[in-house]
Amino acid sequence: MNYFSISQLSRFSGIKPHTIRMWEQRYNALQPNRSEGNTRYYDNTQLRRLLNIVSLLESDYKVSELCSMTDKKLFSLVEEMPAKAVDNGMHEFFVLQLVRAGMTYDELNFDKIFSHCLLKYGIKEAYIKVIYPMLRRVGIMWTTDALEPAAEHFISNLVRQKLFTVIDSLPAAKTDKDSWLLFLPENEFHEIGLLFAYFLIRQSGRKAVYLGANVPLDSLYVAVNETSPTKVLLFLAHNNLPEETQNYLDELSLFFGDKKVFVAADQSLFENIKTSKNIHWLSSPEDLEQLLPVI
Repeated sequence: MNYFSISQLSRFSGIKPHTIRMWEQRYNALQPNRSEGNTRYYDNTQLRRLLNIVSLLESDYKVSELCSMTDKKLFSLVEEMPAKAVDNGMHEFFVLQLVRAGMTYDELNFDKIFSHCLLKYGIKEAYIKVIYPMLRRVGIMWTTDALEPAAEHFISNLVRQKLFTVIDSLPAAKTDKDSWLLFLPENEFHEIGLLFAYFLIRQSGRKAVYLGANVPLDSLYVAVNETSPTKVLLFLAHNNLPEETQNYLDELSLFFGDKKVFVAADQSLFENIKTSKNIHWLSSPEDLEQLLPVI
């Protein structure tokens, strides 16, 4: 999609529509086009320009100065910003610039910004403060047709690659007494949250078996019988009907018996599901960390 309303620009940038209009009127920040019916709209170039302006709001420049700069000048300033942004805790800068790099398939710049985040924050803080908010922003853009599916896949796969690299650097498990098995149910494909959970479990010194996305129940049962984990973790992101989710969790509860099953999902799902004693909800990385005292 290459045409956006001002309300869409507001959702993507976090800037209210009336503020965007004010910047246009006072500083000529953006130059919207008009359709044959005289409706204002913005294109990809205007969206990227706005993301760059917003990224630099906490820099030494006034908004009036930023809005009057050329696209080339804005991009030049953005290129110089990562080190200063890390020092100042400007998480939104990284979120917006990762989105912008993903939109333009700029792997080199994406890698540069991502590396700055990891060096300063470490993988845990970088995930919570930058990566997860960035993925949520990308999800909004994808669901509203503001981001091409290919760009969403590009961003997700870059993040997956980097998480796998971090995980590969971890030492072997210190014990298999508290072992985990991680998976996504059939038709669940967004595995970045599951990968981060895998990292936390491995970092704590525990053994973990990672099955990944779209695992059918019969395959899951085979893996459980072969690996005998003490705990199981799955993520539910797909918007199934509550009764379908209820039936699925009831089946898991019956099969796993005395094993603890942890389900990470949006808080709203918890309110519509009744679970047995061996099913436990996780709503944040902190909930998982509490279960993982370092061995």
